[in-house]
Amino acid sequence: MSQTTAPFHTPADLAEALRLLAAHPEAVPVAGGTDLMVAVNYRLTRPAAMLDLTRLAELREWTDEGDAIRIGSGVPYARITAELATVLPGLAAAARTVGSPQIRNRGTLGGNLATASPAGDGHPPLLATGADIEIASARGTRTVPVEAFFTGPKRSVLQPGELITAVTVPKAAGPQQFLKVGTRNAMVIAVCSLAVALDLDARRLGTGIGSAGPTPLTAPDANLIELPWGRTGLFNDALAEEFGRRVAAAARPIDDVRGTAAYRRHALAVCAARALRRVWTAAHGGSGR
Repeated sequence: MSQTTAPFHTPADLAEALRLLAAHPEAVPVAGGTDLMVAVNYRLTRPAAMLDLTRLAELREWTDEGDAIRIGSGVPYARITAELATVLPGLAAAARTVGSPQIRNRGTLGGNLATASPAGDGHPPLLATGADIEIASARGTRTVPVEAFFTGPKRSVLQPGELITAVTVPKAAGPQQFLKVGTRNAMVIAVCSLAVALDLDARRLGTGIGSAGPTPLTAPDANLIELPWGRTGLFNDALAEEFGRRVAAAARPIDDVRGTAAYRRHALAVCAARALRRVWTAAHGGSGR
């Protein structure tokens, strides 16, 4: 029995891509294909059509916007790690943990967001720093704060005919950390993950939690913990452990094949205390206390 091949659209630029997507809203955009093609190979999905984004030069560059970096949705993880580690250390650290070198050369931050998996490695650093997602369609462009982007497990605010074109991430204003717990050190889906960003100018703390809820999460109560800004001698283990408790309390984990809800909460508490000690130590010249 013969099988019909789904149409594969190959636009030359962003304008053509948006026109094609408006005419064929059922088409699934594909850049690196590191998530989509796995699902296709396992027959978990069968797109009615695909829209190839690999020729769109507009999506494959990043630009310095002054106080932020605008990253095209087609920029692969390998370039984020190699080119942006100084200005976006948390995101670069997360990008470094994604899959294998081959996956990092193909996989993109835009694809990670479009998949909207609660376990996506790129999501916690974006939440911790307050990134914005740029979304385009034939109707125009809109910007969505990352904390409003995710609506459920593998669901987002993206509408038919829309395409993620860029992510704007504030430059680091202090030390950042990304910690990931998994069954091994590489090529693993996170049991849980955590990003912490310290903003020394605004005296603000940011958090992002992955793989411990129906969507990637922040820990608002943990963000408000009273740090001894400018008084390093008052930072102690009790403060770090309280931060860990607040992060764990913000999680909404479940039991699954990768870990139990109780283990995820415990691991997040440990990671959060460790991450806060590290960013505070880095900010104060090696003195964690």
